[in-house]
Amino acid sequence: MENDKLFDLMTKMYSEMHDMNTNLNAKIDSIELDVKETKSVQIRMEQTLNEKLSALFDGYNQNTDQLNRISEEVAKHEEVIIRRVK
Repeated sequence: MENDKLFDLMTKMYSEMHDMNTNLNAKIDSIELDVKETKSVQIRMEQTLNEKLSALFDGYNQNTDQLNRISEEVAKHEEVIIRRVK
């Protein structure tokens, strides 16, 4: 009789452990899927950010070039004005 109770208890424990293992595996699979999706979103965000930063720096360089050209023209005009005043 004791052996039957012990066997039943061990069978019940094995069944519960098996169920817990199945649930744990399902949760791990879900977490792995979430991580893959997160990595995918992160890669897309980085690509978009790099494109936007590149465009921003291109605009900055164009603005700087234009300001330099304007400064050169203003300097030329200042020289002409100074010559006329003297």
